[in-house]
Amino acid sequence: MATQKPKTRAPEQTFEEPAYLRQLIDDAVPVRIRMRTNEEFSGILEYYDASFVRLTRKGEPNLFIYKHDIKYLFEEETA
Repeated sequence: MATQKPKTRAPEQTFEEPAYLRQLIDDAVPVRIRMRTNEEFSGILEYYDASFVRLTRKGEPNLFIYKHDIKYLFEEETA
């Protein structure tokens, strides 16, 4: 009978967030951000750091959004 290794848990943090955000900025990918309040904002990410992102919007004020207020972010489909 073979002994089984204990299953390892998935890591809490993969450290892939900075690379993904940098790719979105470099490629000017349109994104939509859903806030914890369920408000949504669309635009292009222009800057990020450990605490917030800057969302640039056409015809509307740019937003600095704290990461802890973001429920999720997704890429918008381009036509």
